[in-house]
Amino acid sequence: MQQNNRRRSSLFVLFRPRLLIGPPDLVFPDVTAKESHLAPAAAAAVPVREQVDRPAHRHADSGTLNRSLTHRPTGGNMAEAKPKTSPKAIKFLFGGLAGMGATVFVQPLDLVKNRMQLSGQGTKAREYKTSFHALFSILKNEGVGGIYTGLSAGLLRQATYTTTRLGIYTILFEKMTGEDGRPPNFFLKALIGMTAGATGAFVGTPAEVALIRMTADGRLPPDQRRGYSNVFNALARITREEGVATLWRGCVPTMARAVVVNAAQLASYSQSKQALLDSGYFGDDILCHFCASMISGLVTTAASMPVDIVKTRIQNMRMIDGKPEYKNGLEVLFRVVGSEGFFSLWKGFTPYYARLGPHTVLTFIFLEQMNRLYKTYVLDR
Repeated sequence: MQQNNRRRSSLFVLFRPRLLIGPPDLVFPDVTAKESHLAPAAAAAVPVREQVDRPAHRHADSGTLNRSLTHRPTGGNMAEAKPKTSPKAIKFLFGGLAGMGATVFVQPLDLVKNRMQLSGQGTKAREYKTSFHALFSILKNEGVGGIYTGLSAGLLRQATYTTTRLGIYTILFEKMTGEDGRPPNFFLKALIGMTAGATGAFVGTPAEVALIRMTADGRLPPDQRRGYSNVFNALARITREEGVATLWRGCVPTMARAVVVNAAQLASYSQSKQALLDSGYFGDDILCHFCASMISGLVTTAASMPVDIVKTRIQNMRMIDGKPEYKNGLEVLFRVVGSEGFFSLWKGFTPYYARLGPHTVLTFIFLEQMNRLYKTYVLDR
């Protein structure tokens, strides 16, 4: 009976179900129990196994039993007990590819959000009344292909930002994990998430600048359009015409947005999930995680939109008589509030929020499928 209980405890730790829905910085696929902070059960299960094992001292040879407890098995038994995992490079690659796959589906929402944030600059008159008005206007004036303007820049942003963020997050998380496998506490996880997000945002800023300019081009008169053919053409021309430093224009608000998003996401997801569980109407299941994620997305969108509009305006600005249109982010905030109204800081709220949930869910769907295929055709062969 004791052996059966011990076997069940081990199986629970090794084959626990994974969550598909949650904050992007809280979920990392295919990680061992020692590495994953989604598996506190792994650390909690160790005392349970020790308690189950202790009574055996009364009936077994103490020397043999102590050796079995202090020396972990090696060879065939260990290989059977511990499942194979993907190399870290593969995890980062799959993370970037999953984000790129999700971007293909949500790029039109990103385009609408950027157009909304740039509409009516310096005046209370808005170019687009609603997000739907913006979408239909783009389709009418630019065609179906117009709603995918800037897709190459969006894909490069995911390839640089997501991959860097996952890499930095995993490295820092492993360094902060205790020798006994205990994961960092909540506040340390939040700090790691914000650091990884800010670093990834810095690396991804050139693609972000190209994306903002490419998505904004269609709303300008033909003689004022930049006319970038793709993201690499945009990066090359920006470097040649405006200097390398322009590629990192707006990197401070871009990094600030990443920090705000990570902080708001972590705090609001945990609080939302706890409130749903305390209500008595939800269990700790996929429905609860989905609802908590959508609430978290709402809070995150509201918190990050003012910083996002600053980033968008700075990265799209032109030089006027040799001087930049805006001196810094604070000037953008004051001019938007003064000329367009306080709530203009949340222009593009609907497409931003509508993009956040599907992008997260689609990312994890693609991620799980790639992990499954890699396990089937590589690890298990």
